[in-house]
Parts: sequence; structure tokens; C-alpha cells
Amino acid sequence: MIYVSLSTVRLILVMKARRVLATFISMVEVFVYLMGLTIVLNNIDNPLNIVAYCVGWGSGVWLGIKIEEWMALGYSILQIVVDSGSTSLAVTLRERGFGVTSWLAEGKDGPRLVMQVLAKRANEKKLLKSINELAPKAFVISYEPRYFRGGFWTKRLR
Repeated sequence: MIYVSLSTVRLILVMKARRVLATFISMVEVFVYLMGLTIVLNNIDNPLNIVAYCVGWGSGVWLGIKIEEWMALGYSILQIVVDSGSTSLAVTLRERGFGVTSWLAEGKDGPRLVMQVLAKRANEKKLLKSINELAPKAFVISYEPRYFRGGFWTKRLR
């Protein structure tokens, strides 16, 4: 379970270009793997040990994902689409500390206001709660940017 948790977190760190932390975790990961492999190979004759190994593997994946969610590394971009009359949403989100870029767009049923908000992943739930509270019918898409630069807001995020 420990090995797979470390492996899951390491993989996510590699994808987020956190080289130093991923390298350190990989060293601990391979140590745990070798110790665990020794135990498994010495006790492979008992089917319950194999079942326990499989359950540990699955639990490790789940735990690794939970650890990554807790760490909440990186940033999220939320794209929010509301009726064009909902211009106060952008102002309120800015007042709550979020950077908002907005523009008018054309939707199936008429004009829409589209907003793009960059936030630390640790603040994503707070942002989603605010959106749900202020505009429960908003269409929201969340994704993680790999790279961004420029703008006044990025200076505040770092």
C-alpha cells in the first residue's frame, strides 16, 4: 500500500514537473518496493497473502490519489458561462480575491458572459462554492494549466 501510494504521488509530481520532490519520493519508493517484494516472494505459497497484496495495491492507489488531493499542487482554471445579465458575478468573485477575465459570447439561447478564473488548486473548492452560491445555474469547466505567464494576477499567485 505504501509503495503504490508513493508511486501514484510520484507520477503526479512528474506530470507537474516537480523534479526534486519526485526524485526524492522515487528513492523511498524503490526501497519500499524492494522490501515488499522480498516479503511477497518469501510468502507467495499462501493464497491469502496474494489477496492481501492485491487489496494493498488497490488501497495504495486510492490513498495516493487522496494524498495528491490533500497536497493540491498547482493551479486550476475555471471557465464560467452565465447569462449576460449576470455581470455582478465577476465583480463579486474579484471582491472575494479571485482574478477574473470576462467577455461576452453568443450561446444557443442568446448572449452569455464567459469568465476565466485562475486559482490555486487549494482554493478551487472555495471558488466552486462561491459560484454555486452566486450563480447555481452557471456552466463551469475546470482544467489545470501546464504553463502561464504575464498578467497582474500571476504575480499574486506565486
